[in-house]
Amino acid sequence: MFLSESEDELQHLQSDSLGSESSTCSLEEEEEEKEEEGNYIPTGLPRGSHQDFTDEESSEKKGEKTPLLRRATRKRCCSLSISPVSSSLKSPPKKCEQRPHRKKLHYATTPQKNSCPHPGRTVSTPRRKKGKKKGPAGTQLEAEEDEDDGGRWHNIDEDDIVPPQPRFRPEREVGPQLNRTANYTPLELFQLFFSTTVVNTLVRNTNAYGEKKYQSQRESWVHVTTADMYSFISLVLYMGLVPLKTLKEFWRGSKLFSLPFPASVMPCRRFLAISRSLHMNDPAAEATNDQKKGTAGYDRLCKIKPLYQHILEACHTFFHPHQHISIDERMVASKAKIGLKQYIKNKPTKWGFKLFVLADSTCGYTLNFFVYGGRDSEPTGKGIGYDAVMRLLNIPFLGKGYKLYVDNFYTSPTLFRDLLERKIWACGTVRSTVAGYPKSKRNDMTKNTARGAIRWVRNGKLLFVKWLDAREVSMCSTLHKAYSNDMVQRKVKNKDGQWTVKQVTIPGCIKDYNRHMGGVDLSDALIRYYNVLHKTQKWYKTLFYHFVDIATVNAFILHKEMCKLHNMPIITQKNFREQLILSLAEIGSTPRRSAPQNFMLPTSPFKGPSSVASASAANVPPTLSRSCCHVPLTAVSKETPGSFSKVPPPPLSNEEPSSTASDVPGSGHLPAYFVEQMSNVAPRKRATAGRRSCVVCKRKSPVYCRTCQKTLCFTTSRNCYSEWHRSNRICI
Repeated sequence: MFLSESEDELQHLQSDSLGSESSTCSLEEEEEEKEEEGNYIPTGLPRGSHQDFTDEESSEKKGEKTPLLRRATRKRCCSLSISPVSSSLKSPPKKCEQRPHRKKLHYATTPQKNSCPHPGRTVSTPRRKKGKKKGPAGTQLEAEEDEDDGGRWHNIDEDDIVPPQPRFRPEREVGPQLNRTANYTPLELFQLFFSTTVVNTLVRNTNAYGEKKYQSQRESWVHVTTADMYSFISLVLYMGLVPLKTLKEFWRGSKLFSLPFPASVMPCRRFLAISRSLHMNDPAAEATNDQKKGTAGYDRLCKIKPLYQHILEACHTFFHPHQHISIDERMVASKAKIGLKQYIKNKPTKWGFKLFVLADSTCGYTLNFFVYGGRDSEPTGKGIGYDAVMRLLNIPFLGKGYKLYVDNFYTSPTLFRDLLERKIWACGTVRSTVAGYPKSKRNDMTKNTARGAIRWVRNGKLLFVKWLDAREVSMCSTLHKAYSNDMVQRKVKNKDGQWTVKQVTIPGCIKDYNRHMGGVDLSDALIRYYNVLHKTQKWYKTLFYHFVDIATVNAFILHKEMCKLHNMPIITQKNFREQLILSLAEIGSTPRRSAPQNFMLPTSPFKGPSSVASASAANVPPTLSRSCCHVPLTAVSKETPGSFSKVPPPPLSNEEPSSTASDVPGSGHLPAYFVEQMSNVAPRKRATAGRRSCVVCKRKSPVYCRTCQKTLCFTTSRNCYSEWHRSNRICI
C-alpha cells in the first residue's frame, strides 16, 4: 500500500472527512475517502503510474501528481507519525496492511467523551481480543448467545410447563393376536415361528447342500425328512437345558455322561451330519450372490435370508406391543472371521454379531430386529442411530401414541422431532456433544453442587434435564415435565463417616427411563437362561441358533399372556422348554437303532394314558427299583406295544422260576442285530456297526432284544441275553 508523505495531506484528509455520516472507520472506508480526494493509488498498480478515478474532484486535479513512497520500511507501513492535528483529536493512529496476503484489521467504533470537537465524527479504536463484555452492550450479546444455545439452565424452583401427553391409539388390540378362547400347547406356539413352511425350506436347502457336499466322499448323503428336522430342533433345545462342552458327550454311555434322551431321539452321527449340512438358503442362490461380491448388489446376509425374513414377519404378526417400547443393541457371541462381527466394549458380550432390537418394555417380547451388516449404501446423513430407529419402527399395525425409550447412542433432537411428527413420544439419555444440545453455561452445575440437584432447559417441545447423582446424567424428553416432586433414596455418608439413607430429588424422565428401558435387557435375560448357542465353524449357524432362541422366548411370552387372559397358572420357562422338547421329539423321526430307556423322565403331557396308567391298572407301583446287580427291570405292557411297566425285581436265585409266572414264557423275546435297521453300512463294518453297552456286563454288543429293547451280549463267551431274561422272570 502507498501512503502520503506530507503532513499537509494528512490534515487535508482529516478536515474533509469530518462531515461524513459514517459511524465506523475501517481501512476500506479510508481507501474510499482517499479515492474521493484523488490522492490514493490502489494496491497492485505499478510505481509511478498516474490514473484518474471516477470523481469530479479528482478530475479537477488531473494534473497533480501524488508523490510515492520509495523507502517503505515495515515500521512506516504499520503506523504513521503523530501529527499535531492527530494528537489534538486524541485518537489512536490509523493502521494499514503490511502485506496484501495478511488478514485485514477491522476496528469497532466507541465514542469517547469530550475527545472529539466535532459531534458527527467518530474515532475508531481497536477491538478487544479477549475478555468479558461489560456494560449494556455486553449483556445484550450474552442474552443473544443464550437464546441461540437454548436459554440458561433453570433451577428446580422454577416451574416448567406440562407438555401434552400422548393418547394411546393402537391399530390392533394389545397383546397376543391369537384366538383368545383357545388353549395353545407349547408346540403350537413354537410352530407360529417355525411353521411347516419354514421347516420344509430348511429340509430342502439342507438336502441340496448335503448332496453337493457328499459327492466327493465315500459315504452317500441320506436325505433329511421333516421329521428328522423336528428331531434335530428338539435336540438343539435340549442342549440348552443340559449344556455340555462338546456335542459327542451327549451320546457317551459312561457313568458321568449317561444321558439316554439324545440317543432315543437321534443317533449321534445323524445329528452331526445334519448339523454340518444345515442351510437356510438355496446353495444356487448363494452361488449367484457370491458372484456379485464387491458390487452394490451383493447381500452379506444372503445365507440367512429366508428364515430371517419369516421370523421377522412372525414376530410383529402374532403380538401387538403395549404403550411403552424400547430400542437397544443385542450381541450374539461369535468370533467368526467375517466383516459382520462387531466389538462393543460396554456390553457383557464384546465380540459378535450386533442386532438392533425393538422390544416391548412390559414383557420383553421381541417385536422387530435386524442384523447390522455395516453402513447402509444410501444413508440419510442423520446418523446410524437415527436410521436404526426409523427402520425398527417401520412395522405395520403399530398405531400412534407410543412412548419410546432409547439410550444416548440413538438420542438426538432431530430424531425426537421427527418421531413427534409420527405421533411417537420419546425419552432417553443424551450426549452433550450431540447437535442441538444446549451449550449455555449460565447457572450450570459446578463441582460443589449437591447430590440430587436438577437443571433443565426447554427448547420448544424438547426438554433437556441434568441430574447429579453419583455422576451427572443428561436426559432429553418430549413427554415429561422437568420436575414432578419425585424422590428417591440414596445412601450417603454423614459428617461422622457413617452411611445414612437420604431422600434426594429425581426428575420424572429418569424415573420412567429406569422403569421402561429394560425391554431388550429382559429379552436378553430370558434367552441367556437356556441359550442353545454352541460353537460352530459357520457364522450363519450361529444366527440360526439365535433365531431358535428368539422363537422359543417369544412363544413362552405368548403362553404367559394367554394364561393371564384365562386366569390360569403360568409355568416356568424351564417347564415350557421341557414340554416343547418332548413334543418335538414325538413328532420327529424314530432312531434307526434302539436306545436305553430313561425311567426318570416325566410322562409327556401331550401323550394319552401310557405306561403309568397300565402300571396302576395292574396295581404295580411306578417307582424304580433295581436288583443287586443294578440292572433296571421292566415288564412288558400288554396294552401299549413298546411301553414298559416298572415292577419290583425278585432276588437273583439259581432256582427255576415256577411255570405260572407267565402263560407263554419268553414269547417274542428274540435277539436281533442293530445293523439290520441301518442302511449304507459298509460290509466290513457290519459286525461292529451300532454297538452299545450291555445292560449286564457294560461291554459293547451289537445284539439287542426285540421286545425288551435292551442291549445284551450273545456270544460264545458271554450269554448276558439269557441271564438278564432269567433274572427278570421273563423266560425260563
